[in-house]
Amino acid sequence: MTSKTLRLLFPQWQGGNNPPYHLGSQLLSYLSPESDGPVESVPVVEPTKEPQTEVDGITAKPQIIRQLNDAANLIEKHNPDAIVVFGGDCLVSLAPFSHLLNKYGDKLGVLWIDSHPDVQTAKQYANAHAHVLGALIGTGDKDLVAHVATRLHPSKVMIAGIHDPLTYEAEYLNRHNIATISPGQVKNDGKDVLQWIERESIEYLAIHLDLDVLDPLLFRSVLFAKPGRGEHDFGDVAEGKLTIQDVLNLIAQASSKAQPVGLTIAEHLPWDMLNLKNMLSELPLIR
Repeated sequence: MTSKTLRLLFPQWQGGNNPPYHLGSQLLSYLSPESDGPVESVPVVEPTKEPQTEVDGITAKPQIIRQLNDAANLIEKHNPDAIVVFGGDCLVSLAPFSHLLNKYGDKLGVLWIDSHPDVQTAKQYANAHAHVLGALIGTGDKDLVAHVATRLHPSKVMIAGIHDPLTYEAEYLNRHNIATISPGQVKNDGKDVLQWIERESIEYLAIHLDLDVLDPLLFRSVLFAKPGRGEHDFGDVAEGKLTIQDVLNLIAQASSKAQPVGLTIAEHLPWDMLNLKNMLSELPLIR
């Protein structure tokens, strides 16, 4: 029997409170090779410049929960063996990875390729894209955690490309004994990932790729390459240090030892395309 892979277009932007994620998601879908399998699109409220309200300390929580429910329903409709997600902000991994945890249990490992661990809660930060991995593990907002029927055991997580975590993040990673691999280790040989897969008897792999793990001087469609940004605009938040080839090598290496059943590409911010789109809307004869 052949396995079924669902493609999920999920242009959620409210989790990062950043409207350009909406266009970023659609472009990811457009640029990807065509698929023979099912494709679904999660209905997402169109971006607006209006300020988003906070509920329970989380930006746009009602919209996020509604979209999360819709994503879960679309996944349940197909009950896929594997899922590809074109995000949107990082929170888009919550429903698909929850499904994969239900299906594969402790045989599933999560390779989280990101400069940040995404384990914060509303107490540290209002934007829920920084809460998603914590919610999968079972910490943070009760309504996000409620979507995770089978919790992700911290030993089944490897965060790759992380560096200079914030104080709360570092304490969380240490407390839960979560494996990490620095950009330097990824560039060196990445063998820590293979050792983790073997040590944890991982047979299946859900891969979360936050594009901000890439060096913003080399790949420009990420938050930290925002045109006109000041040197300290993003405070103490870590910026990506990897190349596209580093990421491809890492994923190929991991996939040689465990079967990929999940792939999220998130946080695509195509600044030039967005500015060009806005410019086109102002030109004579085509506006």
